[in-house]
Amino acid sequence: MEQRVQHWPAALAILAALGLYFLLPIQLALGPRWLIPILEATLLLVLYLVRAYRRRAEEAEVRLLVFAVIALLNLANVVSIALLVDDVLFGGITRGRSLLYGGLSVWLTNVIVYGLWFWQLDRGGPLARVEGRERYPDFQFPQMVSPETAQPGWSPAFFDYLYVSLTNAAAFSPTDTMPLSRAAKALMSAESLISIVTVAVVAARAVNILH
Repeated sequence: MEQRVQHWPAALAILAALGLYFLLPIQLALGPRWLIPILEATLLLVLYLVRAYRRRAEEAEVRLLVFAVIALLNLANVVSIALLVDDVLFGGITRGRSLLYGGLSVWLTNVIVYGLWFWQLDRGGPLARVEGRERYPDFQFPQMVSPETAQPGWSPAFFDYLYVSLTNAAAFSPTDTMPLSRAAKALMSAESLISIVTVAVVAARAVNILH
């Protein structure tokens, strides 16, 4: 029986990230507020059509489209963070509610985006993992060290990578899952730095508002 990759959790995560985009103050959006959702919807539609009618030889093209979807979310969020820093430093955001919504939105989007990156990176991506193709792991999950704690044939799902992303963003460092490859270390470092900047800027501005 052929195993299939469950794409719906990642699709829900992308929709959640787009929903968070609408919570951003208008000055933190990249261009018109509708621009990123329209571009994402277009990429997702193309991805769905290619995946529905693709041949085996087109797997690389599918992965490129997935990378484009994640990269666009990543770019939009990095721009929003840069605009957040600029507005906080130069007084563009003065209301505490706008600051809270903006900071929370970019922080949660950061968690989602890097969860998607981890999901796509590890051992060649979800399809390669489901089909059991041999490749070195990019992440070492606790179940890999202590297989007796997991069901036979256990393999990480999207939620596992989202959890890794959440704990890395909250702790600013790996917790129970260790990065093994340089690519994994680079991604986790980038996520931690973005998280530190977001939390530090929002916290500093919040203290200033309270005073």
